[in-house]
Amino acid sequence: MKKNLIVSVLFLTVALWLSSCSSSKNVAYIQNSDQFDAARSTYLYDARIMPKDVLTITVNTVNPEAAEPFNLVVSTALNTSNGGRNLGQSRALQTYLVGNDGTINFPVLGQLHVGGLTKSECETMIHDKILPYLNAKENPVVTVRMANYKISVIGEVARPGVFTVGNEKINIFEALAQAGDLTIYGVRDRVKLIREEYNGQKNVYTLNLNDVNIISSPYYYLQQNDIVYVEPNKVKARNSGIGQSTSLWLTSTSILVSLASLLYTILK
Repeated sequence: MKKNLIVSVLFLTVALWLSSCSSSKNVAYIQNSDQFDAARSTYLYDARIMPKDVLTITVNTVNPEAAEPFNLVVSTALNTSNGGRNLGQSRALQTYLVGNDGTINFPVLGQLHVGGLTKSECETMIHDKILPYLNAKENPVVTVRMANYKISVIGEVARPGVFTVGNEKINIFEALAQAGDLTIYGVRDRVKLIREEYNGQKNVYTLNLNDVNIISSPYYYLQQNDIVYVEPNKVKARNSGIGQSTSLWLTSTSILVSLASLLYTILK
């Protein structure tokens, strides 16, 4: 009897140990960090302007009047909440919607092709094009910002949703953190990234978050309008078919059967 008891305890111990190892292997991020080549990740990400981006563009000069033709403003009426009485107007800078052809209609300069450019490249282009319209002593400062930089995270995460990125730079782990991280059912080595390029081409990429080389991947930083999808593992897929209460019942039954088997072995 003692021999059978020892064998049973050893069997359960090994089973639990293997289960623990398997869970850790599937759940832990960037596991092989000792194999990471830091030289491959030495670059700074700069977002590129895409069709349907909304841009704010400001031009500043020493003489404010010289920059006025390039800084269009729009006015909106201010009304009271109860009577609709006009209290005046608020003024804000004009924003520019990038067309499907990658162009915007900029004051004085007309049509400008900005699609595919980084913000700094766009700033340099506008700076050079407005110089002929200014006094030779003026050195304008052009600032370009993306007003609608957002990404979406869906699937097996705690808080799926659409997230606005204020600093126009976000990596895959920061995006998952915004969504409350993956649930225990999320598949970490097959995360899908759905991306539309500036030329309209759509691509789907598979990311392995268990592999440290994700840090040097070209898809580590997310572009505006990227969609991150975390698919469920087999356990969640099975549970969705039979229902949570059924799954709990089966788990409880399995535990009771295991305990009954152990007690039978001990008391035999």
